[in-house]
Amino acid sequence: MIFVTVGTHEQQFNRLVKCVDELKKDGIIPEEVYIQTGFSTYVPEACEWSNWCQYQQMIENVNKARIVITHGGPSSFIMPLQVGKIPIVVPRRKEYEEHVNDHQLNFCRTVAERQGNIIVVEDIKELGDVINNYDRLIETRNKEMKSNNEEFNEKLVCLVNDMFHDNEQN
Repeated sequence: MIFVTVGTHEQQFNRLVKCVDELKKDGIIPEEVYIQTGFSTYVPEACEWSNWCQYQQMIENVNKARIVITHGGPSSFIMPLQVGKIPIVVPRRKEYEEHVNDHQLNFCRTVAERQGNIIVVEDIKELGDVINNYDRLIETRNKEMKSNNEEFNEKLVCLVNDMFHDNEQN
């Protein structure tokens, strides 16, 4: 199954919803697709969908899905990362009236560059190819989600251990 979520932002994300629906309709996506459409006005014809999902249903959909496709909101793409899945992230864009500015695009580029654990699709025309090549694309991705707190704590432990080790030698 492929699970698509556009989050709860109050602007439409018809571009993503329509693209996935057309990929399913055209047979490019052979598997089941479920889309959480939010405030989008496009009504999917080939995919199961609902405007909203309860939190527990979101968790179930993410766990059940082979591929999770999200908008660029951190809450939406962190959930699949927490269960070891690499999400495909399509940032909302100001030019399509999907958000007030392009902060999702900039943020997703940064996360992809620094963490290497999301697949960012900036050109919606590439989404079908990304879906079809998903298994190959995730082979080289970092499936671990490491928090900054965890990293800080690890460095602190090393620092303290080094200090004690230095004191033992003196």
